[in-house]
Amino acid sequence: MRISSVELKISAVRRSQYPTDEKPEFLMVGRSNVGKSSFINTLINRKNYARTSSNPGKTQTINFYLVNDSFYLVDAPGYGYANLSKKKQRKFGLMMEDYLVNRKNLKQVFMLIDFRHKPSNDDIMMYNFLKHYELPVTIIATKTDKVGITSQQKQRNLILEELDLVVGDDFVMFSNVTKLGKDEVYKKIGRTI
Repeated sequence: MRISSVELKISAVRRSQYPTDEKPEFLMVGRSNVGKSSFINTLINRKNYARTSSNPGKTQTINFYLVNDSFYLVDAPGYGYANLSKKKQRKFGLMMEDYLVNRKNLKQVFMLIDFRHKPSNDDIMMYNFLKHYELPVTIIATKTDKVGITSQQKQRNLILEELDLVVGDDFVMFSNVTKLGKDEVYKKIGRTI
């Protein structure tokens, strides 16, 4: 897949602000600081298009990136960040639930998990939530370059066991440093659109 154009179309906080052009959407979810912005930047071949931050919980809107004028990469607020007020966490939760349940353009969820760690309770809850609504999910294991080759299979098995992956859902090892997994994600998007 060649990326010829990328544009941050909309940063939305409610359904009335979502794009109305019916293009397929690929949603990125994951804990704060799991590397969603780096994942997007790697896919679109840009250094700092999606803002990366050392402060977790920075993304507080649903950001729609129009790619090649044919599909959207959709960046959701990170979950599991304790420093947000309960009120704000609840607001994010409702915003995300509304998007996940009602958005007809949503074709695939890329759920990012830090490959170095066992999935958190929040990760497991999110995966179960996505499965409850029968959404197709690809688990993206980020930061794989930070785990030694000899430990990778063990770590992969641990994650798959913890999440209890449903048949049909995929698992992609990904690194924004080595670009491992990038072509696999492109193929997934290509097959879907």
